[in-house]
Amino acid sequence: MEDMIEIRWHGRGGQGAKTASLLLADAAFNTGKYIQGFPEYGPERMGAPITAYNRISTSPIRIHSNIYEPDYVVVVDDTLLESVNVTAGLKESGAIIINTTKDVDYLTKTLKGYKGAVYTIDARKISEEALGKYFPNTPMLAAIVKVSGIMTDEEFLEDMKGSFKHKFAKKPEVIEGNMKALQMSLKEVKKI
Repeated sequence: MEDMIEIRWHGRGGQGAKTASLLLADAAFNTGKYIQGFPEYGPERMGAPITAYNRISTSPIRIHSNIYEPDYVVVVDDTLLESVNVTAGLKESGAIIINTTKDVDYLTKTLKGYKGAVYTIDARKISEEALGKYFPNTPMLAAIVKVSGIMTDEEFLEDMKGSFKHKFAKKPEVIEGNMKALQMSLKEVKKI
């Protein structure tokens, strides 16, 4: 399908990659798109590598499998760069977005010759500043929206405000911090 965007998320159990992929699916659905958002687990424990996926399209999606040639890859934990082939099948016309503070030389070496676009964001800094704790999924969610152009920043922020009101109905005090993290991330993701 020519109009379909496929995204693969790499993270560790407990970092919220699965949650971020499902929030992205909900936000895209709310803009009238067809969506899929699903995880793939190995050993189900905190800290174990996990993979999650999104398909987003303007027409019905008839594929029901993992994603082997993604347009975008989101790496929530840069320690996975040395243990998981995060660029496997990644289209050079797409991009990889990495939560990292590592330098360009390190990234070039660990991405094993990937020639497509590489974006970085310091999700730890943003999360700790906006939320007071390390939750990398919120900044990474904003980063993939910004890089992929799935929806406008305004559509995304408006939708997330509604999602957070529902998700955090019993903890409304965390909504403002999460919104701040999204806004900061939209500005701070950068191409290297």
